[in-house]
Formats: sequence, structure tokens, C-alpha cells
Amino acid sequence: MPLRPPVSDHDHIEGNFFATIELVEYGDYQCPHCGRAYPIVKKLQETFGSKLKFIFRNFPLAKIHPEATIAAVATEAAARQEKFWEMHDIIFENQQDLSREALLKYAKQLGLDIEQFNYDLDDEMLYEKVDSDFETGIRSGVNATPTFFINGEKYNLGWEGNRLEQYIKSSILGEG
Repeated sequence: MPLRPPVSDHDHIEGNFFATIELVEYGDYQCPHCGRAYPIVKKLQETFGSKLKFIFRNFPLAKIHPEATIAAVATEAAARQEKFWEMHDIIFENQQDLSREALLKYAKQLGLDIEQFNYDLDDEMLYEKVDSDFETGIRSGVNATPTFFINGEKYNLGWEGNRLEQYIKSSILGEG
């Protein structure tokens, strides 16, 4: 199933915009599987360097992860201060505490304007951005987290261990 809509400048993109490998993750900051996928994605970024761009779209499963939505909003609030990826990382590295107080603590650690960040945590526009990401996930056939898309197509094989890396090397880059 294809990614709908395709990656655009409305997305948070880390890496070379013109990279040959485009990896999109629909993720939930409170999801333990996403927490386990986080270092795997970091390793892929290290392994493929400028050949890979990574895009994260919010897909909070709020019914089973009650703090996932506010965590997603926190990354969007941090994005307003040019710190989306820093907040994304600190949240995954501290997944066990996603309370509002903890998110404010992480924002302070990142040097964000705390008053603005706290205000932005209640901004309906940021909740709408998270909802919009979620809706694009539904249109793209996402029904669990994490779900990955590689070069616009849903990746349906396992992501654990080095399976994503092996797939990219063999099917995308034509190596080995």
C-alpha cells in the first residue's frame, strides 16, 4: 500500500532531503515496540548516512497509551522552537515518564522557552497536526505501531534486529 500523502516539506525530515532511501515511521511515543525500534532507526541513519532521510509521523494509540498524544504534541511544540528531533529523541530515551511535568523537564533540558512550550502544549493547532498525521496513517493502511514505509511503499516484513537494514541493502540498494 502506498504512503498517502507522500513526504513533503510539511513533514519532519531528518537527513538528506534528496536521499535515495526514504524511511517513514508512523509511531507512538508511549509504544514499547516503537521504543525498541528507536535505536534500530538510529543505527540505520548511522549506517546509510546521506543515502537515508528519515521522517516521523505521529500515530498515537491513545486508547492504550494515554500519554502518547501529549508526547506527540510536545514534539510539535518543540518544532516551533526548531527542536523537533531533539524532543523526539529525549522522549524515546525517557519513554517511561511522559507526564506533562516530565515533558516540561525535557523542554528545559533542551533549552526551550518553557513558557512558550507550556502554552503550546495546549494549542489546538498542534493537536490538529497530530490528528492529521494519524489520519494520513489510516489512509496509508497503518493499523499498528511502528509501521514503516520505504520509498513510499508500506514495509510489511519484520523490523526487529537488522531485518530493515538487510531489506534496504538488498531490495533498495541492490547490495548482497
